[in-house]
Amino acid sequence: MLNSDIDPKTITRLLHAASEGRGEAAEALMPMVYGELRAIAASLFRSERDGHTLQPTALVNEAWIKVSTYLEGSKGQLGCRRHFYTLSSRAMRQVLADHARAAKSLKRGDGRLQVSLEPSRTANEAGSFDLIDLQDALERLSALNERHSSVVELRVFGGLTIAETAIELRVSEATVERDWVYVRAWLRRELGQVA
Repeated sequence: MLNSDIDPKTITRLLHAASEGRGEAAEALMPMVYGELRAIAASLFRSERDGHTLQPTALVNEAWIKVSTYLEGSKGQLGCRRHFYTLSSRAMRQVLADHARAAKSLKRGDGRLQVSLEPSRTANEAGSFDLIDLQDALERLSALNERHSSVVELRVFGGLTIAETAIELRVSEATVERDWVYVRAWLRRELGQVA
């Protein structure tokens, strides 16, 4: 899912400059990563119900606001492509969860967003999770093991493959595969679904 045409060193350089407060770097970064972030957002919506009120472009824009705010306050702490995509995936997850919570409060539970951990399934099939419940579970998982939470964020919300996730997390593909098996089972147990 990651665009190999984008030079990782250029992104890293711009991220470092943006996190040091250079606004022009963030402005230069956005057009470079926008298409990729838009593709990730679009993949999240492929299995959503018709008439969803949040669109991929809006998701990217809202996530970018969160990421930009973080960049402005990071004071040089964000300086690598891996961290950026992890942060972007997390921001998209938070935007979707916030949107689902708002929709739930308006509709009293009708039309809650569903998310599937399996790319071959739609979000409305068996084995999908309520987005709000998943968000809460991922916060608990993050407290137990940050990498496990990142694997879910990158795979489900970032649309990355096992290989791309391994690269972003700087671990082996075998490690990501083991983590992926574990977190799916953990989430099913945590959210009351039998595997």
